[in-house]
Amino acid sequence: MSESMEPQIPTLEATPQAHVHLIGGEKGGVGKSLMSRLLAQYFIDHDMPFVGFDTDRSHGALMRFYAGYASPALIDRYEALDMIIESSIDQPGRRVLVDLAAQTHEPLAKWMDESGVLDLADVSGLAIHYWHVMDSGRDSVDLLKKLLDRFGHRLRYVLVRNQLRGDDFSQLEQSGELERARGLGAKVVDIKHLHDAVMQKIDATNSSFWAAKNGAASSGKLGLMERQRLKLWLHHAYAGIAAAGV
Repeated sequence: MSESMEPQIPTLEATPQAHVHLIGGEKGGVGKSLMSRLLAQYFIDHDMPFVGFDTDRSHGALMRFYAGYASPALIDRYEALDMIIESSIDQPGRRVLVDLAAQTHEPLAKWMDESGVLDLADVSGLAIHYWHVMDSGRDSVDLLKKLLDRFGHRLRYVLVRNQLRGDDFSQLEQSGELERARGLGAKVVDIKHLHDAVMQKIDATNSSFWAAKNGAASSGKLGLMERQRLKLWLHHAYAGIAAAGV
């Protein structure tokens, strides 16, 4: 067989036309929903069309804070997961944001394997970004290893070191998994700690970050200096998101 007749192996396209952002981490309480909210607000503030899917049946953050942009999605129903991929390909200029509830890795991976999702993505100009949100514990490192073992180079990884859930990530750095992920092209985003009282007021009023930053919350309005701290925190988070390539 001549060189020109050899079968083509699907590869990640250099300039994908559509983007799906999966916000995971598998472990509960690491800040997946917070990262989903940050990405949603980033898309809004930068006039980037998107649609959100919320897989948490009981505490869905996208449905709570950005209801106008989100719909529920049942992770154990293939039809709901199919819709995520189909909506991204049908409207490639619109990003798709999926907030994954805890303990959803296995049904998600099974759906990907049985549906050939990554093969389809490779040949359809679709980039699948997996945001692995981490706290400073060992469990997050072990779950990262599991993720990399399962998908290798076939996903676009973003490691999110959430300093609201601990600021000592030495276990990650010493494990070798950070270096391994970077070798697979992973980006790293640090979410700095935000004063607890600020986040508590935002959450208590179900406010978007825009509403809280601009004093539009119906109750529990942030003070001047609290809004200033929120603005600085968002500015830092946005810089990391932009560097990750969304």
